[in-house]
Amino acid sequence: MTKKDLRKIYMQKRSTLTPEERAAMSQKITDELIAMEALWQFKTFHIFLTIKKLNEIDTAPLIAFMQKKNRQIVVPRMNPETKNIDSVLLTNDTVLETNAWGIDEPKGGKIISPDKIDVVFVPLLACDYRGNRIGYGGGYYDRFLAQCKPDVLKIGLSFFPPETDLSPFMTEKDIRVSLICTP
Repeated sequence: MTKKDLRKIYMQKRSTLTPEERAAMSQKITDELIAMEALWQFKTFHIFLTIKKLNEIDTAPLIAFMQKKNRQIVVPRMNPETKNIDSVLLTNDTVLETNAWGIDEPKGGKIISPDKIDVVFVPLLACDYRGNRIGYGGGYYDRFLAQCKPDVLKIGLSFFPPETDLSPFMTEKDIRVSLICTP
């Protein structure tokens, strides 16, 4: 089995979940994170906006919670030329537009340096108990996480329980998450 095979397996597993199952599982993940009191001592959070066509976890409830807690929220904007992610401050005035890949991202806005971010919620397809993760294969989050401060808290969000060991699939460029949150 290859990393590409694992991506296909997990994309297929996600596609078999009904919208109702995804909504319920997303809410359970949100509830788990809200219950982590120590998490809310931090100030600046990077969180991905849900890609509905990829059946991702719905991050809207978690974003709404963070807004109520007056946390600084930044969301990703992909830069296809550099293959990097810019973290753009999310405000009430932020305008979202759909990019060429069908992903909503902020149009304009204030970019926050990765070294100012305390917590990053990382989208992933599969993970293991060591924090190894498999994403979509573009390396955007690996490059982004490499720019963050060394003690940034990286929380992987997944619908599915961790695998036993994904280390055979990892490379030196792959960056592990600190924690994993599942339903």
